[in-house]
Amino acid sequence: MAKLVVLSAGFSGRTHELNVDKTTIGRVEDNTFQIADPSVSSHHCEVLLRGSDVVVKDLNSTNGSFLNGEKISEVVLKPGQTLKLGQIELQLLTDGMPMPAAKAPSAPAPTSSAPAPAAPARKPMDSTMIVPRGGNLNELSEGARAPGFDTAGKGFSKKKKNTNMLFVYVGVGLAVIIGIVLVVVFSQLHH
Repeated sequence: MAKLVVLSAGFSGRTHELNVDKTTIGRVEDNTFQIADPSVSSHHCEVLLRGSDVVVKDLNSTNGSFLNGEKISEVVLKPGQTLKLGQIELQLLTDGMPMPAAKAPSAPAPTSSAPAPAAPARKPMDSTMIVPRGGNLNELSEGARAPGFDTAGKGFSKKKKNTNMLFVYVGVGLAVIIGIVLVVVFSQLHH
């Protein structure tokens, strides 16, 4: 019997036997195999049993499905191959294959000599987190902005008060002109 084994830290050792024709994998509870990780889409992919083949079909996931580093839309998964869904790695095993060792999370490169602050408790995610390729975990946790987003330290410009007063004066002027025109028109009608 074929089964999927999660290799990524935090989920390592979790397995799911592929004993039905269609297995859905995703972050939310209505999937056949739930992986509650923010990089996994709510309905990430399907695993289909077609004869002796195990076929993985991406369901237009946000962070993609990858086999051997190549983005896939639909592919036959062979025993021992590693499938990556967002940041989660899984491996297809068949009867008689040994369980793979769990992967340790990759440590981010040190950015300073100061001790890192304690990580806040994680809240359950209800939406997909887009994981940029090549991003630094420290930058994500500190809320760093992507280059080019900031406008050189300038915030939004404040409207000047005299611009608002100009609109007031023009509005009052138009109201007076309309009033004069109406008085003249009504006075002509009564004569």
